[in-house]
Amino acid sequence: MFKVKSGSKIADKLFRLATGICAGSPVLFLVAIGVMVFIESIPSIRLMGWHFITGITWNMGNMYGAMMTKNGVSAPAGASYGALPFIVGTIFSSVIALVIAVPISVLTAVILAYKVQGIMRSALSIVVELLSGIPSVVFGLWGIIVLAPWVSRQLGPILINLGTILPFFKGPVGTGMGLLTSGLVLALMIIPIITATTRDLLLQVPALYREGGIGLGMTSWEVVRLICVPYIKEGLIGAIALGWGRAMGETMAVLMVSGSAVNYLPHNIYSPISTMAAIIADQLDSALTDASHMAVYALSELALILMALTLITNLTARLLVNRKSRGSKIGMGVKA
Repeated sequence: MFKVKSGSKIADKLFRLATGICAGSPVLFLVAIGVMVFIESIPSIRLMGWHFITGITWNMGNMYGAMMTKNGVSAPAGASYGALPFIVGTIFSSVIALVIAVPISVLTAVILAYKVQGIMRSALSIVVELLSGIPSVVFGLWGIIVLAPWVSRQLGPILINLGTILPFFKGPVGTGMGLLTSGLVLALMIIPIITATTRDLLLQVPALYREGGIGLGMTSWEVVRLICVPYIKEGLIGAIALGWGRAMGETMAVLMVSGSAVNYLPHNIYSPISTMAAIIADQLDSALTDASHMAVYALSELALILMALTLITNLTARLLVNRKSRGSKIGMGVKA
């Protein structure tokens, strides 16, 4: 009979302990970050209440003058923290990014999954994945040098013509630094995420389904639209949600091309904006000079809102992807 050495038992216990710690560390890190941000947000929550979400004015007050006390917390005189412009900027820019990125990503994924094979598929897939590895500051610099002038001089004057139908497209265009440019940059950054996920989903569609559609006389477009997309619809929604979460959390690229607008709600698609992530990076240095630390607490509350939105988006995506995986397994089991 084979005997297990005591040393092997110890090594196995250490291995299980190490893997357990590593597996649990992401949850611990997430909880630790969430708790820390929430604790840092409490003074701002007490000071501003719901007005923090609905207010427009973001003013750190006179940080070198007298202090005021409100709801039991101290803050610089004249301080007011309204996050609505940053919430709107975050949502609008990410939605524009999705509107642009989703069709491009899905069509690219179809090409990679069904229209090219062998070396060509591998080469194009590598290019898509390399795009996701470009630092965000490079996207931001490209946006400043190339994209913003193009929006201001070429694209904007064309889109203004849509203003008669869609008032949000009315001018003026301005310098090009604003909501539309931010959405375009974010779209380019999330295309690789959605494309790679959608490609993998399309490759899971049984070949018999597609061949059956072609045998019935369907065109390639009809096969994709009527067979492939319905088959992966839950996973596709999950991929889109993952891209949305990535767009909402982007910082540096948006900070460079958004126009860094404060106390200002966008009145058209060309308006300067700022997002929650961008304003945190932009205002943190000034906030650290606040002797009452209220500015830091306000930025922490902004981070808490952003974290909650991002987590909800990513959890929804994960649930949808898992649901699709379970459905596929059940379907295969029934057919067998």
